[in-house]
Amino acid sequence: MDNLLRLAERVEIAIEIGESYYREFKSAFEGPPSKKAPRDLSEIKYDIAKTLVAFANADGGELFVGIEDNHSVSGLPHNQDKITGLLNSPKDCILQDTPVSIKQSSIVEFKGQKVLYFSVNKGSDYVHLTSKGECFQRKDKESVPTASEKIIFEREEKASREYDRAFVDIAKITDLDHDLIDQIAHQISKLISPEKLLQYLDLAEFDGTSLKLRRAALLLFAQRSSKWHPRLQVRILKVDGTEEKTGENFNVTEVGEANGNIFQLIESSWDLLRPHLTDTRFSQDALFKNQIMYPELACREALVNAITHRDYSNEGRGIEVKIFDDRLVIKNPGELLSSVTIEDLKSLTGVHQSRNTYIARVLREAGHIRELGEGIRRIHDLLRSNDMVAPVIGSENKTYSITLFYKYVYSPEEKLWLEEFDNIDLSREQKTVVRLGVNGRLISAKEIFENVGIVDEKVYRELIESLRQMGILTATMSSNEATKFKRKYGGSRKAVPRYQIVKPNTEDVEQVQEEDRSDYARIYVGNIPYDVKEE
Repeated sequence: MDNLLRLAERVEIAIEIGESYYREFKSAFEGPPSKKAPRDLSEIKYDIAKTLVAFANADGGELFVGIEDNHSVSGLPHNQDKITGLLNSPKDCILQDTPVSIKQSSIVEFKGQKVLYFSVNKGSDYVHLTSKGECFQRKDKESVPTASEKIIFEREEKASREYDRAFVDIAKITDLDHDLIDQIAHQISKLISPEKLLQYLDLAEFDGTSLKLRRAALLLFAQRSSKWHPRLQVRILKVDGTEEKTGENFNVTEVGEANGNIFQLIESSWDLLRPHLTDTRFSQDALFKNQIMYPELACREALVNAITHRDYSNEGRGIEVKIFDDRLVIKNPGELLSSVTIEDLKSLTGVHQSRNTYIARVLREAGHIRELGEGIRRIHDLLRSNDMVAPVIGSENKTYSITLFYKYVYSPEEKLWLEEFDNIDLSREQKTVVRLGVNGRLISAKEIFENVGIVDEKVYRELIESLRQMGILTATMSSNEATKFKRKYGGSRKAVPRYQIVKPNTEDVEQVQEEDRSDYARIYVGNIPYDVKEE
């Protein structure tokens, strides 16, 4: 009994420590120090209820009524019936449908004064409200009005963060795919055994008799994934058109459904999705050709990102990929974590927070994802390098989505200009140069280097030469003239606008073959006339 903390001692310790996130003092008096008067009983009761609701909506706490903010004990200036009424505050002033879990409520005798003591547990079954329907939550040392939806989100987010790290008592190592574990073990280190790999990756702990498995181990390596999670799946859906319809106009068909542990899911879902990233179309030369609609690497990155960061605590939903005529939407359960915003992702600074810490680490070690936080930036870079518009990110209604559009970043003027070159099979680099020269605009070498992303002078020369041979690039001044221009006006010769794009099949094609090429290396063979042609 000597080790039992008595209520009077609890009051004494509270006075010494003071108010905190877990502790609140309330006075039973009001008015200036020299004219203190008892507070209205109903006001005190509601104050008690509000504070207890705030504690229950946070992490629990304790309330002392009869102690001032300066830690002095002023007690309760009420008779026993009224004090009993104060003890009933949780029942009378908290909404009956959202009761708080009271650990203790007592009258404490302390140094000749009566103090009310309440202790409340952290709530988990309800968002607690006062009898007036108001919601409060503990923030620092205050009971702050809070939207109930925010509390629900915080609780769900915490549950989702803890989901993959929890230990599953009934799980055994025989529930895992040993061949898969062995494969991953050899990728990481040829010297490590499957059992040691699980411990090295913090997926298991030895309790003295056997390995205890985290849920992440089951999500990643389970032989029968459906035994441990009902929605380890990715559904691929095809929408006929640009909008989903219902009823007799329903236009959604299922391409397929991938199931299995996370490693299996990555590969099987990609196999289902990949054939739908191209479109077979009838070309102008009367042939059927495959046209790439979306860059494969960007789509795979988005898919793996969804599998890595989805909210696995939501066991009622899987990942959905919808293929529209003009876009690809990947939607997974779980909104962005509260510590990351859409604006953070748009900034492309690599900001990240892992919901599934253990899953993300294993996929990183196995090479399925690169540095954490790089995924979105990599998707942006891949789309930009293919002249496509940036993806759109959404986070609402307990889901996160990324949308890739089958749409190029060309302006209407550029599109009309590029259509003039449809009969020529241009590479992305060649198309970029043609685009720079829209409607005859003069282009500098510096622009070509920067826009194409060239670092090697040889690559630049080969690109220019390929466009010359196609008959669609001319030089408006020679290399010597460009040098004189640079001397006259200052700056770098590379910055001098001297190239012009011309439409194909024009009268200038023959001219192009004889234009000055003094920028490029040439081989001269002795005893052969200079004007001899290659043939």
